[in-house]
Amino acid sequence: MPNNHKPLNGIKVIDLTTALSGPFCTMFFGDYGAEVIKIETPDGEQCRTWGPIDEKTGESGFFANYNRNKKGVTLNLKTEKGLNMLYELVKDADFLCENFKGGVTQKLKVDYETIQKINPRIIYVSGSGFGQTSPIGHRPCYDIVAQSMGGMVNLTGFKETDPVKVGPSVADHVSGIYQFVGAMVALYEREKTGVGQMVDVSMVDTIFSLLENAIPHYVMHGVVPERNGNVDPSICPFDIYPCRDGFVALGVGNDRLWEKFCKLIGHTELLEDPRYKTNDLRCKNYIPDLQDLIRGWVRQYTKKELEAMMDEVAIPCGPVLNMKEAIEHPHIKAREMLVHTPMPHPLLGDMPVQGVVAKLSKTPGGVYTPAPTLGQHNREVFGLTPEQETALRAEGVI
Repeated sequence: MPNNHKPLNGIKVIDLTTALSGPFCTMFFGDYGAEVIKIETPDGEQCRTWGPIDEKTGESGFFANYNRNKKGVTLNLKTEKGLNMLYELVKDADFLCENFKGGVTQKLKVDYETIQKINPRIIYVSGSGFGQTSPIGHRPCYDIVAQSMGGMVNLTGFKETDPVKVGPSVADHVSGIYQFVGAMVALYEREKTGVGQMVDVSMVDTIFSLLENAIPHYVMHGVVPERNGNVDPSICPFDIYPCRDGFVALGVGNDRLWEKFCKLIGHTELLEDPRYKTNDLRCKNYIPDLQDLIRGWVRQYTKKELEAMMDEVAIPCGPVLNMKEAIEHPHIKAREMLVHTPMPHPLLGDMPVQGVVAKLSKTPGGVYTPAPTLGQHNREVFGLTPEQETALRAEGVI
């Protein structure tokens, strides 16, 4: 795709982020055409050590997946030269993104107050565990801490087991999305005012925002929701059921679907049962009788058979897939959710990465370049000769 067709072409992003939430945010900028300059310490950022690691090259597949479409440079911001080189990049930048714990940006002299004096138009995107106004904002945070403190872990799992975190790092991923959304809102505002601002996103806030019906259950009725397995407290039937060759998910979210479902499974007497007359009543009376009845019916069929039957009557249904099955599913393939970069990674070769989720009809995003090797673009970004690059490395600046 020609460069001028990318919706964020001409936007410059200074990326000081590490780990996952920040790099996930800046990944979106790159996917839609912005110039993203990823700045790492001379030793490289932490997720370069996160698996899977390629045994031959030492390169991280984790890093490669989230840092495509970025230019990679190194800077030691604890040196005067390194800090001044960053300030030069900031002068004409549109965004600076960071996800340090509270207090670090002030120590490094890259806090919003300092940066906005250099460039009043800049939009400063800060992602952290607890945000800029929290009494515990100085604490470090990883996804498992955010999921726990935000209330999600206590809701995940079954009553009779210990609480568990959601498998993938949802606090990182969704807070990265919030950072990008906030950045785009701030960009729209800057188009009207010419002035930048700070975007402040907390991982714990992110998790809290995802608790959906747990919040009104408490604020309306004083009920503290607990772990309930795969059962949804607001919709019924809404569960994962074992079948002949695995598991399927079913969702029957309204009375119209309930009627279709009862007819499909051959139990129309349920329609007249006073325990199941409304969705609210079905939720309250689901366990054990209704759940056991549905489980018994589902166990007779395979995943494909259940999918076909539910598809025929338009009831939401899907198989529980593992990673291999998901990648090979026609939907994932048709939606290009695993893609190859036009050029191979310098060390990892032709390693596929996740595709772009938001499909724009006229200016779609894409994966154009692989993740950079450490310091790959130092000369290009800083305008260095080979001799200057060597000298700065020797000084510990890059």
